[in-house]
Amino acid sequence: METLVYFFSEYIMHFDKYIPVVMQNYGYWVYFFLFAIIFCETGLVITPFLPGDSLLFACGALAASSEGLHLWTLFFICLIAAILGDSCNYWIGEEFGHKLLSKTTLIKQEHIKKTEQFYEKHGHKAIFLCRFAPIVRTFAPFVAGIGSMHYRTFAMWNIIGAISWVSLFIGAGYFFGNVPFVKNNFHFVALGIILVSIIPIITEVIKAQRNSTVAK
Repeated sequence: METLVYFFSEYIMHFDKYIPVVMQNYGYWVYFFLFAIIFCETGLVITPFLPGDSLLFACGALAASSEGLHLWTLFFICLIAAILGDSCNYWIGEEFGHKLLSKTTLIKQEHIKKTEQFYEKHGHKAIFLCRFAPIVRTFAPFVAGIGSMHYRTFAMWNIIGAISWVSLFIGAGYFFGNVPFVKNNFHFVALGIILVSIIPIITEVIKAQRNSTVAK
């Protein structure tokens, strides 16, 4: 059991560090592992801790090097995983959301409440904005399903958000991931990209607060 826990906590949660090793030992199966992690990170409310932004960034950097990841294959596999993950999460929320919330402690209520509040302030475009916020990204489609958001509206913002998210982080890794300073300070750079990417969310929050103040 301890071995399994160590394997999960070390190799799965930090998969971005082990991609070259996986490629060396398993070849093209690396794309399957990448698909599975991105799908679960976006598609299952119990796995918001899986790597998302850092994994895409690391893959982009490897695609720009001689490690063997093909850029467009990588892009489309991660894009499909992100779109299908959100769609699966929406369906789970729509079909089983209320039952899951009442019977399990694996889903933290504070995460659900924060996501619901975000929806109340920003409406449908929250699906797009939440793509760039770790943790919230995993709960956004689930809450949309619980709230019975029209699927066509959800699907449109899901696709737009997935394209933007995957393009931003893989693109950033591809163009800047092998710069010595970036490579040596990877975690700080990844954090910086996340902070920059959630600027639209911060802007929307400030606008909502100003509008509520004016309304008062």
